[in-house]
Amino acid sequence: MPDLEAIGDAATGAVLAGAVERAGRKGDGHTHESACLNCGTQLSGEFCYVCGQRAHVHRSLSAFFHDLLHGVFHFEGKIWTTLPMLIWKPGQLTRGYIDGQRARYVSPIALFLFCVFLMFAVVSATGLGEIPEQVKADVATQVKDHEATLTRQQAERAQREKADRSTVGIDAEIAQTRRELDGLKRLQARGIEGSAVQVSDDMPGWFRSAVEHALKNPELVLYKLKSNAYKFSWALIPLSVPFVWLLFPFSRRFRLYDHTVFVTYSLCFMLLLLMVGTLLDFVAPSIASLLWFVPPIHMYRQLRGTYELSRWGAIWRATLLTLFAFVAAMLFLIVLVAMGLF
Repeated sequence: MPDLEAIGDAATGAVLAGAVERAGRKGDGHTHESACLNCGTQLSGEFCYVCGQRAHVHRSLSAFFHDLLHGVFHFEGKIWTTLPMLIWKPGQLTRGYIDGQRARYVSPIALFLFCVFLMFAVVSATGLGEIPEQVKADVATQVKDHEATLTRQQAERAQREKADRSTVGIDAEIAQTRRELDGLKRLQARGIEGSAVQVSDDMPGWFRSAVEHALKNPELVLYKLKSNAYKFSWALIPLSVPFVWLLFPFSRRFRLYDHTVFVTYSLCFMLLLLMVGTLLDFVAPSIASLLWFVPPIHMYRQLRGTYELSRWGAIWRATLLTLFAFVAAMLFLIVLVAMGLF
């Protein structure tokens, strides 16, 4: 797998570079200033009491990679505190963060970005992001079909013009074919296919295009959803928050902020579960299918802990939220269509 080999090479290079840098440098790479390097305030501890920057910085290659790991993975332990809580006590995690317990946990948006990063790695490692040969063949075929259609339409337009007949209708068809052909070639150059055959002129353009793609090649639609959905997974946050609000309409105690934190942490868990299911599907498909029962249970536990609900209050809300999740997923697919992903 070239992606994993590249990661391994990068890690090996970092280790070797750190070893060379440690062997060749003089001193320990620490600075020993008496004033903050950021704002100039006189220092009286490990951190500047004005701007919060560390009193002493490390000017070494190993410190650079430590900062990288800390920025991506919260290397100093937050991630290892947050993940177990997200899995086993999601309600306590969400309520604690809302109530201001920020030092011990990774913020929901940072954790969400981390999960998206992991999903990208899983998609690359499992080959879901690679273009199947059949899809490439379909691309070439549909490009040729559109070119042939364009040639025929242009010939028909020349005949109408020669016969002094109106060309308004054929001009519109030519313009539409050219748009689709340009999109095909542009997407083909990026390794992503898009195609169309006319369905109904009464449909909105973007919706008609989506229907055409689905009817033309359903396998391609499924492939593109797998390979592109993770890139726009952030859209699930604003799509899902209104549904959680509906569980507590006009509540003065729970605000949109609470719902946003709840949704973001919940999506983090669902992304992690999806990644686990993707990996299990390669080795134990029967076990992977059982993971469908996990989301409602997790929603129940998170709802009950976050909003301090009774069992019955959490059960009926979790049932509704499970249905809402399917609605949000469908809206997410519509968003992908509207954005022209396929």
